[in-house]
Amino acid sequence: MESIRSTAAQPLHPLARQHAPLLSLVLAACLLLPASAQAQERDWSIGAYAGQYYDTEPAGIIKGKGNFLNQYLVALTASKTVWRSQTLPLALEIDGMIGHQFGQATLQEFAIAPVLRWSGFPWNETLPTSFRFGPLGYSYTTIVSPLEQGPTGEGTRHLNFLLIELTFSRPRWKEHEVFVRLHHRCTIEDLLNNYGANGEDFLAFGYRRFF
Repeated sequence: MESIRSTAAQPLHPLARQHAPLLSLVLAACLLLPASAQAQERDWSIGAYAGQYYDTEPAGIIKGKGNFLNQYLVALTASKTVWRSQTLPLALEIDGMIGHQFGQATLQEFAIAPVLRWSGFPWNETLPTSFRFGPLGYSYTTIVSPLEQGPTGEGTRHLNFLLIELTFSRPRWKEHEVFVRLHHRCTIEDLLNNYGANGEDFLAFGYRRFF
């Protein structure tokens, strides 16, 4: 990977002030969608997570091929369950995040995505576990990160948002959940642009509280 230019901390970009209210309204509207009549309580959640950038596609870290760089993410997240299957341990959630990146570049990120949650694991009576997957979402950053620039130095603030997550809780305290998340921005195989950049990948750990 070519060397990355360090970027000094900057105040919030003017475009972020324009887009943040819109993204907030979109997230609020999605979170207020009615849940299934069979939904249980505690369909809302808030949480936080933090992670470090690695330089491969999401699957790379699972294969042990990721190289961690001096770029970090801290984020707040919120979700709302909008649908539950009546026959399967499957639910649909709307997940949103507001994050701050720092290290080699300083910027803010806003993202939202529909996320499927699968909770059908045989050991759930001992260790409640879920797998969450959101392949298609929207992510906006306040500047083009140098970590997302292609060989020509071009990039974009608007990319797809993808998340893969494993969650864990305790049988008596299911409203408290810890998770490990792969946080990914991408072009969807160059569908959004062909600047030749990978996007960004973070391995993160977090906590959320349902209410």
